Amino acid sequence: MLATNIRLVLRNMRRDKLNSTINIAGLAIGMACVLLIVLYVTDELRYDQFFSKSKSIYQVSLHGNFGGQPFKAYNTPPPVGAALQAAFPEVTSYTRVYRIGNAVVHEDGSNSTKSFTEKEILAVDSNFLDMFDYALLSGHTTGLQNPHSIMLTESAAKKYFGTTQVTGKLLRLDHFADPFVVTGVLKDVPEQSSIQFSMLLPVAACEAVRHFSWSWVWCQMNTYVTVQPQTANKAAIAQLQSKFPAMVRVQAANAFKRIGQPFDEFLKKGGKWDFELQALTDVHLHSANIGSAYSNLGDIKYIYIFAVIALFIIVLACVNFMNLATAQAARRAKEVGVRKVLGSQKGQLVKQFLTEAMLYSFTAALVSLLLVWLLLPLFNTVAGKQLQFTAMLSNGIWLLPVLLTLFTGLLAGSYPAFYLTAFNPIEVLKGSAVFVKGRGGQLIRNGLVVFQFTVSIALIICTVMVFKQLQYARSKDLGLQKDNVVILPNAAKVKGDVNTLRNNLQQLPGVTAVTVSTGVPAKDFSDFTDFYVPVIANVKEPLSKDVTLSSFITDEYFIPSLQLQLLQGRNFSKAFDDSASVIVNETTVKQVGWKEPLGKYLTYPGGNNQVFKVIGVVKDFNLQSLHSEVVPFALFYTTSKSYDINTAFVIAHVQGTHLSNTLQGIEKNWKQFAADVPFEYSFLDQDFEALYRAEERMGVVFGIFTTLSILVACLGLFGLSVYMAERRTKEMGVRKVLGASTEMLVSLLSRDFLKLVFIAALIAFPLAWWAMYTWLQDFAYRTSIEWWIFVVAGVLAAVIALLTVSFQAIKAATANPAKSLRAE
Repeated sequence: MLATNIRLVLRNMRRDKLNSTINIAGLAIGMACVLLIVLYVTDELRYDQFFSKSKSIYQVSLHGNFGGQPFKAYNTPPPVGAALQAAFPEVTSYTRVYRIGNAVVHEDGSNSTKSFTEKEILAVDSNFLDMFDYALLSGHTTGLQNPHSIMLTESAAKKYFGTTQVTGKLLRLDHFADPFVVTGVLKDVPEQSSIQFSMLLPVAACEAVRHFSWSWVWCQMNTYVTVQPQTANKAAIAQLQSKFPAMVRVQAANAFKRIGQPFDEFLKKGGKWDFELQALTDVHLHSANIGSAYSNLGDIKYIYIFAVIALFIIVLACVNFMNLATAQAARRAKEVGVRKVLGSQKGQLVKQFLTEAMLYSFTAALVSLLLVWLLLPLFNTVAGKQLQFTAMLSNGIWLLPVLLTLFTGLLAGSYPAFYLTAFNPIEVLKGSAVFVKGRGGQLIRNGLVVFQFTVSIALIICTVMVFKQLQYARSKDLGLQKDNVVILPNAAKVKGDVNTLRNNLQQLPGVTAVTVSTGVPAKDFSDFTDFYVPVIANVKEPLSKDVTLSSFITDEYFIPSLQLQLLQGRNFSKAFDDSASVIVNETTVKQVGWKEPLGKYLTYPGGNNQVFKVIGVVKDFNLQSLHSEVVPFALFYTTSKSYDINTAFVIAHVQGTHLSNTLQGIEKNWKQFAADVPFEYSFLDQDFEALYRAEERMGVVFGIFTTLSILVACLGLFGLSVYMAERRTKEMGVRKVLGASTEMLVSLLSRDFLKLVFIAALIAFPLAWWAMYTWLQDFAYRTSIEWWIFVVAGVLAAVIALLTVSFQAIKAATANPAKSLRAE
């Protein structure tokens, strides 16, 4: 019976090539989209799953409120891990990670000239590789016991030494006086690791960590703990976390008192200093609202979005199949009627139609695999991934094409199978069945078309809104000059006085202004953040409200170089002793509550209660992306020595013309002052662009899948238009004989479809508005959802539908009426 059904299906496919092609193409595109999205989603969900202890590892996060500014961050103080292990038996071990920032690394050899700027060097506790069992090529997990040992990844070893046989060789880092001995080589860090690095060295080598080992407010480390197996669940973790505040109150008291902020007083002011545990396997996708130095974090909401898109597209493809099958009901129903009269049972006929659908689905699955293989490189470029086609053979993904074949075959074939086999054979052969005279089949087909275009219109609106928000981010006045601004990192490594380099660059043709600063906008964690105490006058009592300030230490050229707007007061100047001066932004003034900020004072408890006088107020400007609100911010003068974070940037505002020559001049001067430091630069506008890379990728992916959903919908619409034109052949002939023009006939055939698009638009508009309104809440500064976007989406869908239908409509309308009237 199965072989007979397959032969019948193949015969029907050959007889109706157009309908078969549309069905297979629609299903294949839908399946290919699903497979690509599943590859993406499974790759995202696999992050940090490969560690043997992954289920028991938790990252410590800090949830605080300092100076009226609530925050969440993965940055934690040095003692927290040891305190958790000592206080709670549920915590079995801890390890810490300290990111030392950019470092220039040299191969320590007399004839070596190899030096590179390394951005992914981690200082870790000696048990780091016990907790995180990255694969080793050589060495042992105990390789970081010695304070001057270092372990490299395979790529780093080859970059410096040309081989992975490097044990015992020396590397010199500019942050440290003594060289480091290579004690092991690790395989390159998997992409699915939220912790990325090229080198590991011991925390014991870092003077800053030793200096602040007592501090519960110097939050520059990432802390990880392992818990007992019975604790590794949400309920037990929540119960464990409920004990943390009492421990912190005891442990942190001396540290807070040491910086002039008694902990009990801090809490009474509304302060908060709590620690929570987050499962390591949740870090990659569930860190959207947590401050982090990680650069490879994802977002779970995009997983949900892509999963919904995949579902919609595969359903669209199945809808096409069902729509075309029911549209062809009149032709196939006579076949069913004859077979019933000849003795076929309903069950046999259902099996035939399901076999037909399954064969279509199987053929589409093969085509979809070919499409995935061809499109995967492009998809990787768009999504920023390195997905491999062979990944479908692992982790059960190979089952997906099989399940998709079964799912689409059953879903797409079930309705026509039961619909077509339900009619009375006598009525069918007489031509009086309900699907011929009634409106049930037409209503179902219309409903399916409405569903298809509802999805398509909603995706069009979402795509336009994503790019509109990106354009808003690019064009919004950030309160500073970002175009033609060159950023040179590693200025702290310049030999001698960096201001001499600044003065030389200032003299170059094409350079209009140059400044040196410890931080720069759009660079993660380049600003220094701590709390300050506002005072009314230098000798009076502090106000009750503290303020948390992000800040840069810079010179008098910073404001003109970035064209910040000075609203009140003056800029820094060599004519004054500005070592105890500070320039704040508008948000600081508002948060403190100053009506007249000039002449007011800020005390810095963390800096031996140094007092700074407010000499100026700048207009608010964005340090980071529009996801974040403008925070209280301050500029301190270079002579203040308020703090030392061992970073510096040269920021040069240049002319847009002859840029290549200007950059060559900058590089020449750089090599004179820092010959052993690689010359690197970026443009500030590009740095800001990079902050929206995730949204830009999402917009492109939205656009691709929107296009594919429209294509699938149009395939179905084209098939229906073919059917409608065939069904109304005689009508068209009669109308043409009676004087109807081609334009009138095309309008007649197209009008019904445009009505369906209009209904789809009415349904899609509120759904798309809700989806985009929700998405935009992630931005502190966002564009508006304007009415014209909905009109454009509706009109675009109507035009696409009209173009799809018009080809067949024109063909039918221009046919010879004599042939039309003779047609059966």
